[in-house]
Amino acid sequence: MNENKMNSELDKNNGRVGGKGRNKGGAFGPGSYCVCNKCGTKIPHKRGIKCTTIKCPECGHTMIRQELLKK
Repeated sequence: MNENKMNSELDKNNGRVGGKGRNKGGAFGPGSYCVCNKCGTKIPHKRGIKCTTIKCPECGHTMIRQELLKK
């Protein structure tokens, strides 16, 4: 990487080089659901609680965030 490009990358990323990671470094935001990948049950996501810590009320399987479901 040449020096000018390196400085440009540093400026854009506040001194860090590279990407921002998963989901561009941000959270998914409000208004989503936790979904059971096994039976399809959906419950509203609660702020501050990871879906993966919740068990499905119908079948007991671990819930996942709706945005992370493979379509």
